[in-house]
Amino acid sequence: MTFDVNSPILFVLVGIIIAAVLAQSVFFLVKAWKRGKEIGMEPKKLRRIATTAAVFTIAPAVAIVISVIALAKDLGVALPWLRLSVIGSLSYETIAASNAANGMGLKLGEISALTASQYVTITLVMTISILVGIWLVPVVCKKLQSGMINLEKRDKKWADIFSASMFIGMIAAFVGYVFCDVSTIFEGSTAGLIPVAVMAVSALVMLISGALVKIFKARWISDYALPVSLIAGMASAIPITSWLA
Repeated sequence: MTFDVNSPILFVLVGIIIAAVLAQSVFFLVKAWKRGKEIGMEPKKLRRIATTAAVFTIAPAVAIVISVIALAKDLGVALPWLRLSVIGSLSYETIAASNAANGMGLKLGEISALTASQYVTITLVMTISILVGIWLVPVVCKKLQSGMINLEKRDKKWADIFSASMFIGMIAAFVGYVFCDVSTIFEGSTAGLIPVAVMAVSALVMLISGALVKIFKARWISDYALPVSLIAGMASAIPITSWLA
């Protein structure tokens, strides 16, 4: 039997897992609501908080849907839906899936069909790798946090520098992936500039969003800056690819 990345059984399995996650969300929502009443919060205020939280989940949800669509071409809908609904992000999932595919002689974005073995391999790489963060946090986070607090007490300036350096280091790992094929321009190919140009468009949209927030004092724009920059970057990829490929 031919393997299908959009097989109904995959949707059933993924649906069960996501249903469990949604059940947890509902459970903690009910607990939070009850606790709010216990400490004297008015029902009107609780409803307003719940409504505001629901509205502001639309922005990240748009980014997630876009990410699922981007990965669905090669991996089907079920796997990206699962990975981006539980623990995951487009940047991580794309790199993990791409590395796994490259290891099997495939190229993400140009996969016509996956065998069951290839699909399982990509799934394992995408899933097991990100689980590191789950067990690493309780193991090292408390010690790291204590160290940061002690450093901040001794020298706040160096604590800020250290914190900013860690964040920049994390970003640099993803930025490096964007620039890794730029050297192809020395071989007469400009294809390596495509991800750089797409990133530049997304960054420009993000800067414009930041400027609008500052000029018009409209903080709600910042909540939609990420999905808008993602959409702009993906949309720009089409003309940029036809121009540079």
